[in-house]
Amino acid sequence: MLRKLKFAILLAAILALSQFRQPIHAQSQATAPQELEQSDNEKPVPIFTGAAGFLTTFDGGDPHLGPIFTGVILIPLGDRWLIESRGTFESDMVQLPGRSGFHGEVEKELEYAQVDFIANPYLTITAGRFLTPIGIYNERLYPVWIRDLPSDPLILPIGVGPSNASTGAMLRGGFNVTPDVSINYTAYFSEFSNFEPLTSERTAGVRAGLFFPKARLEIGGSFQHLLQDERSNLFGTHAIWQPPSLPLDIRAEVVHSRRGSGYWIEPAYRLSQLPFLRDEMRRTQLVARLQQFFTGDLPGSDDLPPVNTQQFEFGVNYYFTDGLRATSSYGRQFSSEGNKNVWTFGVTYRFLVPLGPSGNQ
Repeated sequence: MLRKLKFAILLAAILALSQFRQPIHAQSQATAPQELEQSDNEKPVPIFTGAAGFLTTFDGGDPHLGPIFTGVILIPLGDRWLIESRGTFESDMVQLPGRSGFHGEVEKELEYAQVDFIANPYLTITAGRFLTPIGIYNERLYPVWIRDLPSDPLILPIGVGPSNASTGAMLRGGFNVTPDVSINYTAYFSEFSNFEPLTSERTAGVRAGLFFPKARLEIGGSFQHLLQDERSNLFGTHAIWQPPSLPLDIRAEVVHSRRGSGYWIEPAYRLSQLPFLRDEMRRTQLVARLQQFFTGDLPGSDDLPPVNTQQFEFGVNYYFTDGLRATSSYGRQFSSEGNKNVWTFGVTYRFLVPLGPSGNQ
């Protein structure tokens, strides 16, 4: 039975790979089944989207050049089946002793490649390689064209496994409890894999959230059990609030596990309410993030800080258009290994291309 499951998962991933990569972040939306439903007169078409960006970072005074390209594809097969995938090409170019200019290798990563079956408006069944659904950042905020600050939260690697992804099966959906409350949920199982590019840990977990549309507030929690090595547990909570009267987003996550614990909170405010330079102000966004990481009693991944760390960041984004953005940030990191400043400047461009004519069936 296990061998058949592994074969089915691998087949699903290969199918997605053969079509290339996925779309926006459809899999992160609890209401995706309703959004993806088509009327009887509409024919869904594949969509290729993604982003290109270039970030320059001064990490403790050391310059890094970071070109990045992310491609995402959504391929509908009828009204109930989807193939979706995302791949990224990026580089971290640095100056090397004795050599002029900047040098670095291009890293290629298949971030996810999955097959979705929309069983009904409340349930979608997924098989393949998917983003590990812990908290909100990994699924909803990670892409370079979505995130408000260029850097990852310190706690991001906790629980998400190699490359932030899992290889297995997932159930997800959402439904209204009352007109004022809805629930979104995810349950998943990931099999151990050291087969590139489908590496993952053997885990099982759930995530659920309560959404209050009038208050524009979501609160939720995550649980994961590691089914290998130390067989430890992970607990997490998250919150998103968009006050109805303000152009403000407040997002936060807390994670606790034996491999490390911590939190981050990130407010982002558009200056559209200021009474002067209205066109420029509505395009300008101020962002801040406060975060801390605490080491656990078990070794974490290589991407986690080796010691207790706290960090504050402040950023400014300017949107020339909805898809073209200039971004900048300053951060100060504090730890027993030493304090340092991190400056980042860059530009990101988001694109979306239909891969066929829309029309009537």
